[in-house]
Amino acid sequence: MRSPEMLEEIAQLRRMRFASLLEGSTLMILIGIAVPLKYLEGLSVATSIVGPIHGMAFIFYFWMLIQTVSDGKWALNDVIRMIVAALIPFGTFVNERALARRQALLLETTQ
Repeated sequence: MRSPEMLEEIAQLRRMRFASLLEGSTLMILIGIAVPLKYLEGLSVATSIVGPIHGMAFIFYFWMLIQTVSDGKWALNDVIRMIVAALIPFGTFVNERALARRQALLLETTQ
């Protein structure tokens, strides 16, 4: 039987995984599409649109990170991994996989 606290932790992990994928995806769009359009085609509007979207996704990632680790159930090395993941290009995709493993372990132990 899953306790309400366990269900909330699983839901928070799901939200953190979403934030990780969103941050990484917006960076991919920015670097892979908007920046080439700006410098190869002279369309600076692409980075003017995608840049702030990625900035908001980055802020959202850190907001979710604060909410996720605020329960105190996270080891320091996991918290550091999640912070560093946001600072290394595409590191949030690696972080998402680690979060998925943690979520799967929680689901296994509560059944």
